Amino acid sequence: MLACVDVDYREDLTVAACVLFRDWVDGVEAGHHVDRGPRAAEYEPGQFYRRELPHLLRVLALVTEPLEAIVVDGYVWLGQDKPGLGAHLHEALGRAVPVIGVAKTSFHSSDVALPVLRGQSQRPLFVSAVGLSTTAAAESIQRMHGASRMPTLLGRVDRLCRES
Repeated sequence: MLACVDVDYREDLTVAACVLFRDWVDGVEAGHHVDRGPRAAEYEPGQFYRRELPHLLRVLALVTEPLEAIVVDGYVWLGQDKPGLGAHLHEALGRAVPVIGVAKTSFHSSDVALPVLRGQSQRPLFVSAVGLSTTAAAESIQRMHGASRMPTLLGRVDRLCRES
């Protein structure tokens, strides 16, 4: 099973969502989980993962199927040997599940992300990974369902967070 995860911050709570799917080309989810948890910690520059990681771990704890990979909205690496959200998630899961980061904007010091163009978009997504090669991760994101820049199921998990 594969998973896309995302977090949405509200004034009084935080919503984390996980969309499950069986194959990179799937356009429909196999299932999903939502966790409505406490307010997120305040943002600390350079420590973004501290804000999202607890919520991602809670929603992933609801998944009963073994996971082959997890896709996060953001970077795995912020630079050489500089862990981002995805690398911290990989460590928190005992390095048992590969994590792929998909970012919509370029991070000024990230030289470890590959740009991926999808659909007719001229703006790339920036893909980084841990637990598998960045090239394999970029190919997987390229194969994901959807004709637009953003894969269908990444859009689905984003909407699930915002609408729950």
